[in-house]
Amino acid sequence: MLPIERQREILNWLKEEGTLSITEISKRFNVSEMTIYRDIKPLIEENKINKTSRGISLASIGNVSSNTCAYCLKELNNRHPVQIITHDQKVEQLCCPHCGLLRYRDIETNVSQIICRDFLQNTTISAKLAYFLMDTDFNLNCCQPQVLTFDSLKYAEQFQKGFGGVIFHFSQAIDEIVKRMNGERGCGCHQ
Repeated sequence: MLPIERQREILNWLKEEGTLSITEISKRFNVSEMTIYRDIKPLIEENKINKTSRGISLASIGNVSSNTCAYCLKELNNRHPVQIITHDQKVEQLCCPHCGLLRYRDIETNVSQIICRDFLQNTTISAKLAYFLMDTDFNLNCCQPQVLTFDSLKYAEQFQKGFGGVIFHFSQAIDEIVKRMNGERGCGCHQ
């Protein structure tokens, strides 16, 4: 079966079922999950489908509230949101750095800016210049693995001393989140 045929079938399944996991789709087609990721990439770029914490769903641009995360569809948490601004000036709101990093990875070539908030000072910063802290003992009850952002390495290290965790730069944080979401470490991200 050609990729275009699989893409059509995926869209049909999503119309009928709402949401599907990558694992389920790969089983149905009897192909690898990596093949499915390659198949859905153009659908994501064309805004026909959205990646969610549970897999993929049809894009419902008109139905998604402006108070909803563009990636996991949770209600936005104003404590540590992320914004992605695309080259065509569209703004996507994301509930947390976890979803922001994953969404950035999905649409990287279309991103003009990615903005987040310093966890301690609540100031707006460029995510590309931020420090990302994962695996802390501090729980915000948002997507897992939880990611906190800091403008300063000094503050990230001070927070790390009190609450543990591992500090990453932007590209390292993306690689780590992607690795965990691909099943190598599992993920507790839920709606």
